Amino acid sequence: MLRGSLLGAAAFGVPAILAGCSNPAEQAAPGGTASAGGGTVTLGSNASDEVPKKSLETVVKSFTQAQVKINTVDHNTFQENINRYLRGTPDDAFTWFAGYRMQFFAEQGLAVDISDVWQEIGGDYTPAFKAASTGADGKQYFVPFTYYPWAVFYRKSLWREKGYEIPKTLDEFTALSREMKADGLIPIAFADKDGWPAMGTFDIVNMRTNGYDFHISLMAGKESWTDPRVKQVFETWRGLMEHHQTGANGRTWQEAAQSLQQKKTGMYLLGMFVAQQFPEDERDDLDFFAFPEINPQFGQDSVEAPIDGYMISAKAKNVEGAKQLLKHFAAASSQNIATGLDPGTLAASSKADTSGYSSLQKRGAELVSQAAHISQFLDRDTRPDFASTVMIPAFQRFIGEPDDIDALLKDIEAQKVNIFR
Repeated sequence: MLRGSLLGAAAFGVPAILAGCSNPAEQAAPGGTASAGGGTVTLGSNASDEVPKKSLETVVKSFTQAQVKINTVDHNTFQENINRYLRGTPDDAFTWFAGYRMQFFAEQGLAVDISDVWQEIGGDYTPAFKAASTGADGKQYFVPFTYYPWAVFYRKSLWREKGYEIPKTLDEFTALSREMKADGLIPIAFADKDGWPAMGTFDIVNMRTNGYDFHISLMAGKESWTDPRVKQVFETWRGLMEHHQTGANGRTWQEAAQSLQQKKTGMYLLGMFVAQQFPEDERDDLDFFAFPEINPQFGQDSVEAPIDGYMISAKAKNVEGAKQLLKHFAAASSQNIATGLDPGTLAASSKADTSGYSSLQKRGAELVSQAAHISQFLDRDTRPDFASTVMIPAFQRFIGEPDDIDALLKDIEAQKVNIFR
C-alpha cells in the first residue's frame, strides 16, 4: 500500500498555485459521434448529485471514439454494493477512488491492468498521483480525474458581521463554538444520514491527535480500536458534540450544507463539494480553514484530499473502448471542463489550466500543496467491507449514544479481528 510521503505535498504537485450497485439503473447515455469500430462503452457512475452528474455528462459529450452509455446509481448505493457489482455484470468502466479502495479490487482480480494507458498519460500526472493509481503489484489500475480537500467551511460575510477569528487550536475552536451559540447560531453543521460524513470528523480528529502514521495503520487493521489513543479521539469528539447540530443521523450532508448557506450554522467540516449547495452568486462568500491543532506534535500537518477517477472492470465487454474513454478523462481539457462546472473539485492533471479557478478552488489547491500528509478518507483508506458493515453503524451509534465509548470500541475491535484476519 502506497502511503505517507508518496502523497506528500511536493509530490502531489498542485499546478500554478504554489509552483456501488449490482445492476446500475440506466439514467443517461450522452456521448459524441462514434468513430468506426468504437462500439459502445458502458460507464457505471456514482455521480448522482445534480452538479457532478451534469459535469460528467458534459465531459463525456466531447468523447468521439465510441458511444458512451452512462448508468448512474445513487452515490451511497453504488459504494455499498460495489463488490457485488464488480462480481456480477458490471459496466465496462466505472467511477471509483484512488489508493486502498482501488488496490483492494485490483488484488481481487476485479479490475483491468491499464499500465499501457499510463505509458501515454503518465507525463500529465505527478509521481504521487501515479502512486495513488498503482496496485500492490506495481501496475496501474486507475486514472485520477479530480480531487478535493476537507476543511472547516464558513461564510465570510457572517464572520465579518460577528467579528469571529479563525481558531488555531482545539481550545480556540471550542471557545468560538461557545461564542457562536451565544449569538444564536448552531456552531457546527453536522449530518450522517448517509453514513459516511462522520468518517471525516473521525479521520481529522485522529490525525490531529495521534498523527497520520497511526491513523493509516489503524485503517489497515494493524492497531487495536481499544487502544487508549483511539479512545482519546472519541472523547475529544464527544466534547465537541454539544456544538454540533443535533439529529445528525436523520440529516443529509446537503441539508447540513444548506444550513450553512442560510447562515443558521457557523461552520461545517466537509469536503469542498459543500460549494455545490451554494448559489453561484454566493460562492465567493464561502471560505475555509484547516481543522485546528489538537496535539502540538502533529499540528495541522495532515489533510484529507480524496482522489476520484475511473477504472475498467475485469468483466468489461469493450476494454479497448474503455481505455480510450479513460484517456479522455485523463486529458487536461476534460478536467478543465469538470472543474469549471463543479466548484467543489480540483483537476488531477498537472497540465490542467488553473487560471480559471475560483478563489475557493485556489485556496483548496494551496491547502493540499502545503500538507505534509494526505489521506484518502476512511472508507477509501480501509477495506470496503470494514468501512460499510462496521464503521458506518458504529459512528451512527456513537452519534446517538456518545457516552458508551468503551463498549463501542470493544465491538469495533471484535469485528475488525474477524475481517482483517
